[in-house]
Amino acid sequence: MKIGIADTMFARVDMFNIAKKAIEDSMESIKVERYTVPGVKDLPVACKILLEEYDCDICMALGMPGDKPIDKVCAHEASQGLIQAQLLTNKHIIEVFVHLDEGKDEKDLFNITKNRTYDHTMNAIALEKGKETLSKKAGKGIRQGKESVGAVHE
Repeated sequence: MKIGIADTMFARVDMFNIAKKAIEDSMESIKVERYTVPGVKDLPVACKILLEEYDCDICMALGMPGDKPIDKVCAHEASQGLIQAQLLTNKHIIEVFVHLDEGKDEKDLFNITKNRTYDHTMNAIALEKGKETLSKKAGKGIRQGKESVGAVHE
């Protein structure tokens, strides 16, 4: 398995090293291709290049959009680009965005980033094992980065 990881210079946490640690912890035989870009709007093309030119099986887009309204717009545009890149390549791109206003303080922001990046890396690995690998977790209200909300029952 080969995972492409596109990360950004703008991120305030080294998200790549968190993903790398998750890959090491998985004990799977996984090769990693890294592509670092300035900001989140550069992630779609980086992921598409990783998937098409570097033969990655799946890609992760790691970014930390800012907390201003323009940053929310840029994150949305980046998300749209990532969706388009998935459709063009017929491969998954796991978007791992942590907005700078998600944490109560820097420690909380770091923990959200660490947990979301780690958990989504494990999700990427699971997806590559088969389309039903994550099925046992479906409908459980599981979140990455923050506390899960749980399932809703009758």
